[in-house]
Amino acid sequence: MRKAELTLDTLRKISTNNQDYRFKRLYENLYNEEFYIRAYLKLAPHEGIMTKGTDGKTADGFGMHIVERIIQRMKREQYAPMPARLKYIEKKNGKLRPLGIGNFEDKIVQEVIREILEAIYEPIFKNTSHGFRPGRSCHTAMRRIQMSSAGSSWAIEGDLTNFFGSIDHELLLKILSKKIDDGRLLELIKRFLRAGYMDGTSFQESEVGTPQGSVLSPILANIFLHEFDSFMDELKVEFDRGRTRGPSKEYVKWNRKLSKAKRNRGKSTVQECKEHLKNLKSVNLMDSGFKRLFYTRYADDFIIMVIGSKDDTLWIRDRIAEFLEDTLNLELNREKTKVTNLQDENPRFLGFEICRLKHDPNNNHSPSRRADGRLTLLMPKDVITEKIKKVS
Repeated sequence: MRKAELTLDTLRKISTNNQDYRFKRLYENLYNEEFYIRAYLKLAPHEGIMTKGTDGKTADGFGMHIVERIIQRMKREQYAPMPARLKYIEKKNGKLRPLGIGNFEDKIVQEVIREILEAIYEPIFKNTSHGFRPGRSCHTAMRRIQMSSAGSSWAIEGDLTNFFGSIDHELLLKILSKKIDDGRLLELIKRFLRAGYMDGTSFQESEVGTPQGSVLSPILANIFLHEFDSFMDELKVEFDRGRTRGPSKEYVKWNRKLSKAKRNRGKSTVQECKEHLKNLKSVNLMDSGFKRLFYTRYADDFIIMVIGSKDDTLWIRDRIAEFLEDTLNLELNREKTKVTNLQDENPRFLGFEICRLKHDPNNNHSPSRRADGRLTLLMPKDVITEKIKKVS
């Protein structure tokens, strides 16, 4: 039997070298004992592995007899996931978030599938995606925003209505089939999606959505929203305009006066020109010939920083809403999706405030002109206040 790591490396290389390649015979990897041992070693350190599913079992007593039993069912194509146990977690706003707790054997199988999917999809995922990916985190997402979005004047704080509970199963399977030409593996994933929940003693079917809390949910969510990431790449190409901002006419005028004053050696005029230039922007911030769109996503949260006008920003928001509805059967939550002017307010993303630095020539402690327009990350005041309350 081929080593699991060698198999995964091969999948990564093929996907890296040919992003349009469709993988066949992936299901046969589910006959490999080493994949299940790797899955157990990955899940074992987590406390959740000891949480009982609907069958009341935990990781206690895991051994090769369990692996062999799973493989035999896989070979007969008879593996049937059991419903997840539904548990409700209270959110900050007081609402309850449903969490699906799967059975131990189902978690092991899901982890095997997750590894295979990650090897295939990780090479093609976009740099704009940061949630639930190796080597990426909310910190890499915020660093990307800070480093790439300087000069932005507007922000769209995106919110999807009940994303995890709204994923269309048939559409997800259709998206998966772009890369996976293996009906048996797709059928097994479909069984996990349709396994349903036990809410107390009541069984609930799952016709849409992926269960939050399941091992497969994050990778499936990223695969689904990779379509959105690709659309945003196309929208950026369509929206971006100009190589650089045009010069400020007022700045150019006073710069010419300064040059003339220096030639004539008029000290008072030179000082006057320098004082004026300190208060002027060297570029035209309202240059309609220069536009930029910067998009960053973490799981189902996303933010778009815009160099452009308010009308440009609203146009982007409406294009996004149209794509999500028409292509992915998702809804952009208009009420929670905020359009923010960075001059007036700091947008929020992943618990941070994004602040645009401003130069005040009359304040010795303000950022230098060089930093003007760059972004910095702040801890929101209400979060700080709440932290203080807890320790006081």
